[in-house]
Amino acid sequence: MSTNSQPTAEIAVIGGSGFYSFLDDVEEVRVDTPYGPPSDAIAVGELAGRRVAFVPRHGRDHRFPPHKIPYRANLWALRSLGVRQVLAPSAVGSLTPDLGPGTLAVPDQLVDRTSGRAQTYYDEGAAIHVSFSDPYCPVGRRTAVDAADAAGWPPVDGGTLVVIEGPRFSTRAESQWFAGQGWTLVGMTGHPEAVLARELALCYTPLCLVTDLDAGIEEGEGVTMDEVLRVFGENIGRLRDVVADVVKALPADRGCACPAVLDGMRLPLELP
Repeated sequence: MSTNSQPTAEIAVIGGSGFYSFLDDVEEVRVDTPYGPPSDAIAVGELAGRRVAFVPRHGRDHRFPPHKIPYRANLWALRSLGVRQVLAPSAVGSLTPDLGPGTLAVPDQLVDRTSGRAQTYYDEGAAIHVSFSDPYCPVGRRTAVDAADAAGWPPVDGGTLVVIEGPRFSTRAESQWFAGQGWTLVGMTGHPEAVLARELALCYTPLCLVTDLDAGIEEGEGVTMDEVLRVFGENIGRLRDVVADVVKALPADRGCACPAVLDGMRLPLELP
């Protein structure tokens, strides 16, 4: 493992189980950040002819629950390695029976229902207000949707991901409330990942695998961890394949608005 040198990458994948061995010619590097260490050593290697960094969101031994993930360190470390585009596959629950287990979704909106998480790099020195009306990179989203379509796994294009604090699952009343607002997906890790990426002028694209119908959507015992893990395990192979296809198809030159989100602002810190 490298501790002194820092290999570079242009694209990052923040994921979990099933993604640890999908890179070729891997070098592992530990990156120090002003926000502490990332979730784990970052693997940098080749995928589809691109230089890609991978960080296990929860740590390789899954030691970080959703509310304890070092989100700021993870995104800062990736940018310091040269990353400018981030793909974020994750398991989510569905808030509508129309999106059953095994559905792939690429949401276009986010609602934050977390509490107590550090969710900005700009908490002192200056008031920095980034645009977040559309939280995800439009080019990344379109690339992901097209890649999944081409792979024969037509995704749901759009929808709202509501991010809850966790680590518990929702009550029936909470699920019914979320669904009543018209929100479609529920997860625990999509925030503050997306806003931190925006604050670093990175492109961020979610790829959400539905593993369950959230409590309150149908009768029964509600969501169980065994169910989530089973459905995720059944679909991780094709999710990994789609991520590789997206990596290959992402444009090398970013023509979206993400790189310019901080233009004209006097930042209180120097970005890596």
